[in-house]
Amino acid sequence: MRHSNALNRLDRLPISRFHKVTLLAVSCAYFFEFADINSFATTAPKLIHLWGVTVDQIAYVTSLSFVGMFLGSIVAGAVADRWGRKRALLWTTLSFGLFSFVSVFSWDIVSLGVFRVLTSAGLSAMTVVAVIYVNEMYPSAVRGKYQAYAIVIGICGTPATNLIASAVVPLTDWSWRLVYLWGSLGLLLVLFTRHLRESPRWYESRGDHSGADAVLQEIEARVAAEQGPLPEPAPPVEEIPSAKAPLRLLLQKKYLFPTLLLTVLWVTQTIGFFGYSSWAPTLLTKQGFSVEKSVFYVALTTVGAPLGSYLASLVTDRFERKWCLVGFSTVIALCGLLYGLTFNPVLIVVFGFLVNLFERGYTALAYAYSPELFDTRSRSLGTSISYGLGRLSNAAGPLIVAALYTSHGYRSVFYFIAGTWLVGAIVLAVFGPRIRSALRAPEQQRTIAGQAARTA
Repeated sequence: MRHSNALNRLDRLPISRFHKVTLLAVSCAYFFEFADINSFATTAPKLIHLWGVTVDQIAYVTSLSFVGMFLGSIVAGAVADRWGRKRALLWTTLSFGLFSFVSVFSWDIVSLGVFRVLTSAGLSAMTVVAVIYVNEMYPSAVRGKYQAYAIVIGICGTPATNLIASAVVPLTDWSWRLVYLWGSLGLLLVLFTRHLRESPRWYESRGDHSGADAVLQEIEARVAAEQGPLPEPAPPVEEIPSAKAPLRLLLQKKYLFPTLLLTVLWVTQTIGFFGYSSWAPTLLTKQGFSVEKSVFYVALTTVGAPLGSYLASLVTDRFERKWCLVGFSTVIALCGLLYGLTFNPVLIVVFGFLVNLFERGYTALAYAYSPELFDTRSRSLGTSISYGLGRLSNAAGPLIVAALYTSHGYRSVFYFIAGTWLVGAIVLAVFGPRIRSALRAPEQQRTIAGQAARTA
């Protein structure tokens, strides 16, 4: 077969049980990623009392965790290109689940720090692969919405973890370990393995049109049996296959600009969000709130996270994603600043709730926006590099937060976080390209693919 025409054949499929089961599997991976990502933040206040951990030690562990995220992101791009999106999703999820389980047996801050770095590498790798997988498996007109739906379900892992932590961490001197045991349940993704299919667009990018066609025929048969006869796909555009995109590809003008732009997006999102979420329980404790109250207040604020992802699903394919991101970022900056200016428990919960709501909406929008700036050949590499650099930037974030808190006090941390979000909003507003999935005609996407092939 000369061309499997994967993009157009997938684009003309109606949403079916196949898409919903795939969504459920990805959501499971996201759920335990979000469940595990703040495990250290929720247990740190307890470790301050139990092990005598200092704010600086918390900063170092958090910083090194983001170095792990960077390494995981870079590895994820190579793994997704070499092994395929499905296998990469499975192995990266199993890796963070395994290392979270090992964290249960930590004996001091050093051992826990090592295990958290390894866990973080798996978490970040899984995110990169999942974003690419959803982008390539869903019709372009609704992929933003389904990316957000996956986050809506997955983000419930954050309040679930915080509520569990608020209940179990104060119980005994060892019960904080249960938080890491909970995070290890990402291993349950193996239950969905037989329901997932490899991305036909990945097969196609490697020149394996027979492999792509075999998967497409299976998917089409299942969808047609449920939805009836399928419309004819648009004609294909020939692309030159590439089994591996070299790093120097991103130095080409057409790839360098989106890589730099997305690096700024993920740098500001990472420092802005994790500067808040990783430190909120510890900073509240340092301001005189009890461990129980600080963890409980933060748990209440994270209830806004699923609602934010759902809000993103309502706007992502209806309005220009660039301007949605700019608007969400600005609101986060304002609410985060107000959070830091109050010590009233009710207002802490209200503004924290709004920060979580709009931040997770922002993340869902960014997950849809990022891979759309690249063609199939460069998507894995460009997404992993920009996302990884964003995570790496926060190796410095916790050290900055600790220095600001020590030198200038509690509120200076939130001035810094608000400023970070505003920088991201301004850069995106000025330089971000406009890509609205609902209006992107198949002809336009084929033109992009054709240009990529001619450039190669």
